[in-house]
Parts: sequence; structure tokens; C-alpha cells
Amino acid sequence: QVQLVESGGGLVQPGGSLRLSCEFSGTLFPIYALAWYRQAPGKQRESVASISSAGITDYSSAVKGRFIISRDNAKNTVYLQMNNLEPEDTAVYYCYSPYHGNWGQGAQVIVSS
Repeated sequence: QVQLVESGGGLVQPGGSLRLSCEFSGTLFPIYALAWYRQAPGKQRESVASISSAGITDYSSAVKGRFIISRDNAKNTVYLQMNNLEPEDTAVYYCYSPYHGNWGQGAQVIVSS
């Protein structure tokens, strides 16, 4: 059974940075694509970024140029580096494994002065 555990959320001022981590518990981590989604209060969950097993990345237009998704296959971990954060980035961020259909528990990110 694959489990995804996020960490690294918190409160940050506009223009600041945060890095989220998602630890994947299971085997064969390097062969799976992984993704980050977010859900703001009162809104639907939306895709933020994804990374393939080959390291090919994709981003939503809302975060492109500010966020960077990466993976460390030796640590079974995927990261989301979030830079130049805006109040509109406030949301619960979820790690997702498309192959398994599993979600993490979520990490709260609040961008506020």
C-alpha cells in the first residue's frame, strides 16, 4: 500500500518562498509520475505541477515561472519549491500518485502579510 506524506507547509509573507516535500512509502518510486495539486477555500482542487519518471515537468499557468517540481529517487521524495508566493497561492497542497490514485493528507500554505 502506497502512502504519501507531505511536509513543509506554513505561513509566509507575499514574495516569500516555501518548499514542500512529499515522501512516498512504497517500492519502485522511480518509475512513477507524481503530481502536486492544491485546493483553496471554497474552490475545486486544481493541478499545480507534475513530474514524470524521466523528470519531465509540467506546470499550471498560475505557477509557471515561480514553482519548481523535482524528485530525489534516492530519497523516494518529490519536492515543490514555491517562490515569489502570492496571497492567491493560499491553499492546502496535496501530493498525488496518478498510477495508484493515492493522495497525501495535505499541507497548508498560507500567504499573508
